[in-house]
Amino acid sequence: MPAHSLFLLFLLLSATHPCPLILTEAAGGRWQLLQKSIGITAMHMQLLNNDRVVIYDRTDFGRSNLSLPEGTCRHDPNELVLKTDCTAHSAEYDVLNNTFRPLMVLTDVWCSSGAVMSNGSLIQTGGFNDGDRRIRVFTPCSDCDWVEVGGAYCKKMGGKVVKNPTIPGGDPRSYPSTGSAVLLPLKNLQGTELEAEVLVCGGAPKGSYIQATKGDFVKALDTCGRIKITDSNPQWAMESMPYARVMGDMILLPNGNVLIVNGAGAGSAGWELGRNPALNPVIYRPDGKAGSRFESQNPTTIPRMYHSTAILLRDGRVLVGGSNPHVDYNFTTPLFPTELRLEAFSPPYLDTENNNLRPKIVSPSSKATIGYAKKLVVRFQVGGTLAEKLVSVTMVSPSFTTHSFSMNHRLLFLGNGEKVTNAGTATYDIQVTTPPSKNLAPSGYYLLFVVHQDIPSEGIWVQIR
Repeated sequence: MPAHSLFLLFLLLSATHPCPLILTEAAGGRWQLLQKSIGITAMHMQLLNNDRVVIYDRTDFGRSNLSLPEGTCRHDPNELVLKTDCTAHSAEYDVLNNTFRPLMVLTDVWCSSGAVMSNGSLIQTGGFNDGDRRIRVFTPCSDCDWVEVGGAYCKKMGGKVVKNPTIPGGDPRSYPSTGSAVLLPLKNLQGTELEAEVLVCGGAPKGSYIQATKGDFVKALDTCGRIKITDSNPQWAMESMPYARVMGDMILLPNGNVLIVNGAGAGSAGWELGRNPALNPVIYRPDGKAGSRFESQNPTTIPRMYHSTAILLRDGRVLVGGSNPHVDYNFTTPLFPTELRLEAFSPPYLDTENNNLRPKIVSPSSKATIGYAKKLVVRFQVGGTLAEKLVSVTMVSPSFTTHSFSMNHRLLFLGNGEKVTNAGTATYDIQVTTPPSKNLAPSGYYLLFVVHQDIPSEGIWVQIR
């Protein structure tokens, strides 16, 4: 067998076999190396309801480090580098088994968007070059692959622009001074007036991009702003983070806190323009006292610069991948090589010392279907002493994440002060009310958690419709 064929076979076999886990443990969260290489860099990620993560990268730079199955190649006459390419630019990661397999994406999906439809399928739109007006669908199953349903779609649909007050300081928060943003948890869902509040963190001062191209890497922003967009006269409330950060990711955790992770402490987004990796995640507690809402976490050893991603998993961990600030894959010469490793961050609520307080959902069963504005009884178990007034139920929509933004990401607290009743030995029921409409919770699959003293259960999948 030719040498290049043996190499391709090795890559394919590596993709279908599990990788031993490597743990870094300490108080303040724990990092876990899941895969030393998945063969592609995780520029885009989406968790689906079969506990598998669809990952994809650009196609226009040439070969990746992950082979397609034998005899399978991409043939795209419009591709910029390789018209025929027998390597994969997408992969599916199996969370439960810690394995991955190559997927076939045909046209370029660089810097694209995505959303999970109500039936659980991922619809992905846009990209670059011949992929910029394409639509692709991925259905969750054991051996499914991308289906390109292509054809033009209208790029401009009109709409409404709401102008809120300029964030204090006047510094930009969008590319290339990339900050991140998240819709804070929605509460009091049955109330007559619902509050919606947005948190924006990080970015880079004006001119940082131009300065970085000249070799001057300006310190990133260390500020966050909160604004209640439902107020009649919304105003920004500013706070300071423990670290400056540009190109960070913000993830809603099951208990309603926010994890801020990835990015750099200086420079800007763009090719090779970031410096000082932001290795320490930060947990932000929205309901905490102003001035004490941030808590620094243990650092990773892997810089996650431009083109990094992070998403919430059903077990409460956060999957982290990506980082490729280069036009192509470069592993040898740059300050921050192309990154193919996958790791997971376990927030402190997953520490083993919390096991006795951690809820375990008994019912409903995973994949249960729920309706709108309905009473829902959630049965759960807690091994230790239960603090009844510190029990809540949350629903989280898994995000499509790329370029420091988690699309479609929201968390809803179900109910308000519902009573917990005893249902047997160390077993309890809590009755909550599901969201009242699709305006608050678009139909589809969500992760449902029971949270006790800020410690979440493992989630279950529910479909609301």
